[in-house]
Amino acid sequence: MSKIGDRQAWPAITRALLTDADDEVARSAWRAAVILVPEGEEPELAGVLATQLGRGERETRLSLSRALIALGEVIMPTLRAAMTDLDPRVRQHAIATERLSRDPDAGFEFAIEEAKRIVALGTTGQEG
Repeated sequence: MSKIGDRQAWPAITRALLTDADDEVARSAWRAAVILVPEGEEPELAGVLATQLGRGERETRLSLSRALIALGEVIMPTLRAAMTDLDPRVRQHAIATERLSRDPDAGFEFAIEEAKRIVALGTTGQEG
């Protein structure tokens, strides 16, 4: 669906697909959603995608980060909230996504390692 880019397909991108237990199904839905999302619905999509932060292994996390970043600045309030989540995996992933959005050339691995340090120190990474 994302290759076609027909926004009429948007209703087919359900919350159930975006949160599917199968990583490949969810990743495909994330990619399609960021292309097909109607104007003005990006913040709501960001909120749904943010529920998946901390999920899976490297490729799944990177795919989610890329999908969130593709939504643009609307993700920042959602990421800031996730940076204070009780789950350290969610905090790390949110911090790494924010870092990657600011500096895409830094790479995901660097962003994840930096996020792990920030979480271990007990900060949100927004201080500096």
